[in-house]
Order: sequence, then structure tokens, then C-alpha cells
Amino acid sequence: MKTKYKPPQHSRRKALQLVLGSSTALLTFGCGISTADQSNAVNAPSILDNLQVDANQLIQRVIPSSGEKLPVVGLGTWQTFDVGNDRQARKRLIEVLTVLQKMGGKMIDSSPMYGSSEKVVGDLCQQLGLRKELFMATKVWTSGQQAGKQQMNQSIQKMQAKSMDLMQVHNLVDVDTHLKTLRAWKAQGKIRYLGVTHYTTGAYPQLMRLIKSESLDFVQFNYNMKVREAEKRLLPLAKEKGVAVIINRPYAGGSLFRVTRGKPLPEWTKEYDINSWGQYFLKYMLGHPAVNCVIPGTSKPKHMRDNMGAAYGKLPDEKGRKKMLTYLESL
Repeated sequence: MKTKYKPPQHSRRKALQLVLGSSTALLTFGCGISTADQSNAVNAPSILDNLQVDANQLIQRVIPSSGEKLPVVGLGTWQTFDVGNDRQARKRLIEVLTVLQKMGGKMIDSSPMYGSSEKVVGDLCQQLGLRKELFMATKVWTSGQQAGKQQMNQSIQKMQAKSMDLMQVHNLVDVDTHLKTLRAWKAQGKIRYLGVTHYTTGAYPQLMRLIKSESLDFVQFNYNMKVREAEKRLLPLAKEKGVAVIINRPYAGGSLFRVTRGKPLPEWTKEYDINSWGQYFLKYMLGHPAVNCVIPGTSKPKHMRDNMGAAYGKLPDEKGRKKMLTYLESL
């Protein structure tokens, strides 16, 4: 069943102007991280200072099943938001969420598998008054219909949402059972979208089976410049069937940064408004037309700002993507 999207009363441009207090604010790409490793970025205290963006430059892609637009960079919460009641950690995550929202990001992806992450997201978004500004996604990660319903209801409560924007079957656990529930919940308005997820290439055949046989709104899987198996069949199939794609593990568990550490960006990356290796990796994926949103996880405001920088400026075409890959493989 297709979901008809109803746009908010204010445009995204107007919303960002209200947040930033300026109708002529421009994103300064020079504030991005230009060193070889994100760990060498600017200090966190300055991250929220002079944070300015031009909403007209924000890259968004349409969710095929509804026509709703979603910014192409979001936020994953595995490990990074599992901080419980640690006040200092929560304070830092408040900055992360503030940067995400001020730079136009919307998607936050979590799971009951991620410890206290769902509750931390819910608490902080409520504290900041951001719930209506964001696109909340989480997952069901258990077996059995009743256990699944109970867990999903708990997730909705923890994230302090009257309804969930996206509910996904995590790692395909008891997927057929849970999809029946999700279809019913979507029809009832308890969730807006449904999907499935995995993080290994070994699950691609099952993901493709579900894309072909089910009416999915979203599919989430691993893809990055190191692991490109999805380019062969999975990404084209999702595009063909009109299923929105969320990418996890975009930095290959951080291993891509080890390849580029200490190495300068090539001069030609300016053509794609790339100011850091992190943006280099993200823009390669976002240059693929089937990719709707990437969700790198971080607990550092400076990395959130750098990640969101990939949602602005020019994206590489296929020729540019090949050039980027060839250069990376030469290092």
C-alpha cells in the first residue's frame, strides 16, 4: 500500500531559516574537515558556532513509495548512543543532534539491539524539542509475533513517539512473521513506513527475495568503497522495484580511514565540494542513484558536522565515481 505524503506547513527552507535566524545563511564548506582523518578535525566547542547552511543546497531524495523527500545523510546510533545516564556523554550527544538538525538532517536509525540507544535518542530529542523535526527509524529484533509487538511498542515508548516513521526487521530475524505485523500497523497508522535490514553481503540473496516478493518501503544494508558487492544486483533491483535504500557501515568499520590517514585529498575533489576523506567516502555512495540515505554513526559533534557536509554541493556522476575509486585503490 502506497503512502501519500502530506508536506509540513512550513517548507524545509523556512524551517532552517527559523532555526538559524538568518534568511541568507550559507554553508561554508571550508569549515569541513580537510585533514586525512576525522580525528584531526576542529575542536568541538566551535562546532555550533556560526553553523550556517543554505537549505536550497541540501540534497534530498524521494522515497519512491510516497514521494516524501529525505535528506541523504542521517545518523546511526549503534554503540555511539548506548550511553545510559552518563551526563557528559549525553551532553555531547545533544550537540550531535543539534548539528544534525541545524544542518538539515532528519533520519535517526536505532534498534533495541543497541542497548540504551533508543531511550537516549527519545530523551534527548524530547529535551531539545526535535521529535517533529526528525525522521525516526528503529527495528524489531526478536522472534514471534507477540514478542515482536511487545518489543516494538517498547521501542515506540522509549523513543517517545506517538507513531514511528520507519519500523524495520533487524537482520531479517523472523522476517515473515514481523512483516505481517508491520503491514497491519502501517494500515492502522502506527508506523509510516516498513522495511528490512542486514549488515552482511551474505544476506543479499534474501534481501533481494524480499524486495521482489514484498511491498517494502525501505531496505537497509552495508555498502562502502571497500565492499561494493551491492552495486552488482542489489542496488539496481531496489531502484527497479521502487524501494528506498539506507546504507549502513559506510566507512567499512573505520578501515577506510586507515587507508587514507596522512594523505591529502587530491585537488580535483573540489569539483564535488569534498573537504574531507569522510565526505569523499560518503559522496561516492550518494553518487549512486539508488541510494536514498547513508547513516554513519558518531558521538562527536565535529564528525556529525563533517558527515552532514556530504549532503551539500555537487555529487559525482558515474565517471566521477570511477575516478574516485581508482584513486583510492592506488593509495
